Amino acid sequence: MTTITAEAPRRRIVASPGAWLVWGSVAIFMLFLVGVVGSVLVNSFGERWFNRWLPEAYTTQWYNQAWSDFALFDVIIVTLEVAAAVVVLSVLIGVPASYVLARRNFPGKRLVNLAFLLPILMPPITYGIPLATVLYKFNLAGNISGVILANLVPCVPFVILTMTPFIEQIDPTIERAARMSGARTFSIFTRILAPLLVPGILASSILVLVRTVGMFELTFLTAGPDSNTLVVALFNSMNAAGIRAQQSVDAMAVIYMLIMAVLLITALRFVNPTQLVAQVKEEQEA
Repeated sequence: MTTITAEAPRRRIVASPGAWLVWGSVAIFMLFLVGVVGSVLVNSFGERWFNRWLPEAYTTQWYNQAWSDFALFDVIIVTLEVAAAVVVLSVLIGVPASYVLARRNFPGKRLVNLAFLLPILMPPITYGIPLATVLYKFNLAGNISGVILANLVPCVPFVILTMTPFIEQIDPTIERAARMSGARTFSIFTRILAPLLVPGILASSILVLVRTVGMFELTFLTAGPDSNTLVVALFNSMNAAGIRAQQSVDAMAVIYMLIMAVLLITALRFVNPTQLVAQVKEEQEA
């Protein structure tokens, strides 16, 4: 009995020049990013670092100095309070507005959509100065309330842009069936639409959270001595009077990066918009 063995031909995968260019650009960018972040991290622990690959010695005194000199505990509390307030208010304002834009047709709808796009497309400093002038005129700036109001201007459009297409994907026949069964508008929104809108609300909340914590211009223009967020405190540490060691500034930068990373990891740990969207689609199909 003769056994015939056929060897499968080996396929050689040769990447195109365009693929090599893309992957090479990504690799260069990642190396640059790791180098910048790594140098800041190492310098925040170094005592002296001059004409050497690594510092001569390591210490944590720069973190202690930055923590005490700028009262970072109070600054972090203010940052979290501002971020939480902006997220809640943006959702409360943006979700109903998104529903109207998704379900209603009215004259000037395109102009309204364009108006919501302007705070996102324009640099914050261009409208931040007039906004801060108005808030100071009515005694609404210089405190945490002014910081919250200023940050709502770009954050509410973020929620609207995220939620409007999400609401458009929900079948309107669900609402019509509920109305035919005698449900009122408030009941339809809270009992039927709200559970379906959870994925979009959570996704937009993450965007608003990240943007608020990292928003410098509007916060700097409207904050007072007791309402600075962490990003403004970092800027103040670089421009404080007197001579300040660069390691202390780098220590504050590391603290800022760690807080941003913790917020993002925590949000993405308990919120997975992709899985939630798939779950909502399955519920709608069922």
